[in-house]
Amino acid sequence: MPTGKVKWYDSTRGFGFVSNPGDEDVYVGSQVLPEGVSELVPGQRLEYDFAAGRRGPQALRVTVLDEGPRRAKHKYKPAELRGMVQDTITVLDSRVLPVLEAGRRPEPKEARQIAEILRTIARELDS
Repeated sequence: MPTGKVKWYDSTRGFGFVSNPGDEDVYVGSQVLPEGVSELVPGQRLEYDFAAGRRGPQALRVTVLDEGPRRAKHKYKPAELRGMVQDTITVLDSRVLPVLEAGRRPEPKEARQIAEILRTIARELDS
């Protein structure tokens, strides 16, 4: 059985891909995950059997060898995150919404700063 690392896995869509040393990546569907495993983490090591499918190699059976890299823990406490969200809503209401209502877009510098704040909040919520 080959051993590879998870390249990516989307638990919402129910599939992902694992590296196959010396060959093309192998499709891994949720139906072949071991009982009790609902998602895979990028970098997680797997052992698998596979066969050629219509669109390329597909895993038939998967064995999880490790937990994979640890996900980042929360960087902000809930009270801090609450403040960030409230401040962001205020900025969106007072600085972005009026510009959009006037039929324009925010200035690029300000737009980048606000986008970075939104990405930070999204990463924190997703971790």
